[in-house]
Amino acid sequence: MKFRPCIDIHNGKVKQIVGGSLRDAGSEAQENFVAEKEASFYARMYQRDGLAGGHVIVLNPAGSEYYEASRNQAFGALEAYPGGLQFGGGVNDRNAKEYVERGASHVIVTSYVFRDGRIQEENLKRLMDAVGRERLVLDLSCRKRDGAYYIVTDRWQRFTDVQVTLETLSALARCCSEFLIHAVDVEGKAAGVDRELLTLLGQFDQIPVTYAGGVGSFADLEAVEDAGRGRVDVTIGSALDLFGGNMKYGDVLAYTAKRG
Repeated sequence: MKFRPCIDIHNGKVKQIVGGSLRDAGSEAQENFVAEKEASFYARMYQRDGLAGGHVIVLNPAGSEYYEASRNQAFGALEAYPGGLQFGGGVNDRNAKEYVERGASHVIVTSYVFRDGRIQEENLKRLMDAVGRERLVLDLSCRKRDGAYYIVTDRWQRFTDVQVTLETLSALARCCSEFLIHAVDVEGKAAGVDRELLTLLGQFDQIPVTYAGGVGSFADLEAVEDAGRGRVDVTIGSALDLFGGNMKYGDVLAYTAKRG
């Protein structure tokens, strides 16, 4: 289990939000933390500490009044730590290469691939042609409905008809190099992880998987390692002291270094 750092950007600022609260209308979200520092500050810190494979995510949609400010923050982070961070937020086949050229190691995609309730295979092929499978991360962030996990898109606001199952993971693994999976129902609450989802992810071993959502203590990290069978990497947001939480960043590094 590796620690994958994050930089979430909303309305031009580094933030931690409650995932299920995000709304395009009015660019609203329930905020846990708003940073005074720029995204580049956190990127340089992660570079200093040798943390690779983290993600920087723009949470505003293209066309939002804040979109360019958020994107500029993201560019600052990518340029501060070239090759060390993945980028997500409005990625499509037309702009994916730009993010790689600006320093992203990978691009992270959800809505462009999962649209109108299903997998858009032609869009997925276009992305693979644009940057290559090896630079593509699929965000399979999901919410539970009727006892099953479904991929959600458009900043976690819209359900698709695509369930997160071992069969889905195996099929999509042929088209990307990693999965990023937020457990949206617990994201940003630092009140415990989704063990059921982690147990599912722990059965999958074809490509790397990073889990995010609900980590609020070192007991939760143990739960990620246990339920995920040591195969699932982890992101910590609101609970980290960098973002106003109680878990010390240095202690997290030490803990995960022993298990990486």
